[in-house]
Amino acid sequence: MVIIDVASVASEDELHRLLQREFDFPDFHGRNWPAFWDAVSGLVLIPEHVRFAGWKPLAERVPDGAVMLADSLDRYRELHRPDLRVEYL
Repeated sequence: MVIIDVASVASEDELHRLLQREFDFPDFHGRNWPAFWDAVSGLVLIPEHVRFAGWKPLAERVPDGAVMLADSLDRYRELHRPDLRVEYL
């Protein structure tokens, strides 16, 4: 399991940088949602269990980013990893 603390994230760019670091995306990662999708669906293997700590502050400060992240991981689970467990705490 990987725990990613998103409580202090204040922008979408900051969120992408955190995700890039925590999921070990390559340096050429574009730090946008299409690049996030490309990375999770073909470049890296997401751990079986991901827990996002501080989700409520993230959703309040970066609502579009929080929605895009959750939607992307839901889609990833449906298409590639039905066993993926994601928690938003």
